[in-house]
Amino acid sequence: MELRHLRYFAAVVQWKGYREASRHLYIAQPSISQAVSDLESELGIKLFSREGRAARLTPEGEAFYEEAIKTLAQAARSIATAQRAAKGEIGRLGIGFMGFSSSPFLPGLLRKYKARYPGVALRLLEDVPYGQDAAFDRGEIDIGFTRPPSADRSPLYQSCLLFREPLVVALPKSRKVTTKRVRIADLAGERFVVFQRTSSPEVFDTIVRVCNDNGFSPRLRHELNNMNSVLATVEAGEGVAIVTATASNLRADNISFFRLRPDKVRIDFVAAWQKKEPSVALKSFLELLNEELPTIRQVMKFT
Repeated sequence: MELRHLRYFAAVVQWKGYREASRHLYIAQPSISQAVSDLESELGIKLFSREGRAARLTPEGEAFYEEAIKTLAQAARSIATAQRAAKGEIGRLGIGFMGFSSSPFLPGLLRKYKARYPGVALRLLEDVPYGQDAAFDRGEIDIGFTRPPSADRSPLYQSCLLFREPLVVALPKSRKVTTKRVRIADLAGERFVVFQRTSSPEVFDTIVRVCNDNGFSPRLRHELNNMNSVLATVEAGEGVAIVTATASNLRADNISFFRLRPDKVRIDFVAAWQKKEPSVALKSFLELLNEELPTIRQVMKFT
């Protein structure tokens, strides 16, 4: 049984005969007659009782007609849904993000995407780079705003550089620092609060390397998995923290952030997605991201 058979059958009922059905469908009458005959043979029932030129439904034909109309309506909805999905008008899109690094630009980007594609359901997941890797593996996110993939995972991803940010040192405001920049070497005697390595290996390793390059190994007092916790611990006087500049987007009323001397290191922030055929929803999101990239880089410009 094909949808064509149901359409021809319904047309005969709607137009009260084969001749009128043929005229409205622009299909030869013998083709419609043959399709209905084939349908009756497959069902093993008579759909019409023919009286002269009229085609009247049998009782079983009436029952079948009610279901056929439902089937045709559902098929039409399915076709329309598939066509909307092909245009990117509906679907699902999972987005991972690091909140403090993406908060200056991500809300506006999402608003523009929803304005263009209101039928796409967004799933948002805030997590550290390691957590986003796991979310990719579970199929929960399609794109992540994160640090560059590690060397072992890099072959699995495509990425787009969004911006590069410097390192800063977070100090309690109770420290009366009068300079605009803090020498890294002057931190040699401090206890350090750090974002733990498993969460963001690149940032952790870079901070340790910067300290080593300036003549000391940092004394790691606390290793935490949340930037809010890192700053709260600094605020409590439990140490200092070298963090990426976007950490200053978090509310920390009793902390001051200072650029470092020397100030040669930059940490990349990227959009990353897996190397496989992207969904239509992801394609449309990447198109918007490419359009907005100059604005994002201007917003996230560090001087």
